[in-house]
Amino acid sequence: MSKELQKLLSGDILEEDVELTLAELCDTCQLPAETVFSLVEFGVIEPHGRNPGSWRFRGVSVRRIRCAQRLERDLGVNTAGAALAIDLLEEIEQLRIRLHRFES
Repeated sequence: MSKELQKLLSGDILEEDVELTLAELCDTCQLPAETVFSLVEFGVIEPHGRNPGSWRFRGVSVRRIRCAQRLERDLGVNTAGAALAIDLLEEIEQLRIRLHRFES
């Protein structure tokens, strides 16, 4: 992994256009590949590519994984529940943005 990418990954916010390989995502989130496979299976994150060797993940995947980890750790939510909660939280955020546009 390049030093520039490592520096970028050290923060909590990644640009949307950043793409990570499976190995980079595992390294960044300190997770084994099996856990990432589970997160993909339950819809917490969505890879681009046909097989794990060619998967690429957008920067938002790191944020979604960290949110899922907090939900599981703090609230005891399972992976399927975390995926649903994250989707709903993101939908709420999008609705707030739209509402703010109408109020302005």
